[in-house]
Amino acid sequence: MFKRIQILGMLLVSLWSFNAVADDYSDAVKSFKSAKATHVFFKSAYGYALFPTVGKGGFGVGGSYGEGKTFVKGQVTGQTSLAAISIGFQLGGQAFSEIIFFKDKRAYIEFTTGDFEFGATASAVAVTAGASASAGTTGNHIGASGGKNSLSSKANYHNGMATFTVAKGGLMYEAAISGQSFSFEQN
Repeated sequence: MFKRIQILGMLLVSLWSFNAVADDYSDAVKSFKSAKATHVFFKSAYGYALFPTVGKGGFGVGGSYGEGKTFVKGQVTGQTSLAAISIGFQLGGQAFSEIIFFKDKRAYIEFTTGDFEFGATASAVAVTAGASASAGTTGNHIGASGGKNSLSSKANYHNGMATFTVAKGGLMYEAAISGQSFSFEQN
């Protein structure tokens, strides 16, 4: 067990180091805006939370972490962080960008008031081939197929939120139970 924790620690440190040299927010927004599936969300959403790089790693026990910002009408309203711990079969590490759209003010307030969590059964829409994430808001897993920015299913709001991810790199095998927890600090 100690070796597993030690290996997990090394994976997470390397992913967090990758986070330090991550693309800036404008590059992450460009990635998401280039996917047709997000156009309607950028036009109609009350706001969104953007995590340019989330590092994820695991060896039996896993975890992920990312820092981001929340936006309303294009203006930064606060800082947010994402953290998750997972248990189950998993091996490897990966990095991805994540965006969470808020349909209305109620969803934004729910996310930014105190600590917020997505359950282990939620999933995100992956907007590039081969991308995936184990937590989100669409209610069921929707994978990607084909070339860049293709989708195998259309996303919708679930409980006032819609989540998308874009893979940045790495390789991870998993059949694990996890959820994402978020913290928020207003500017």
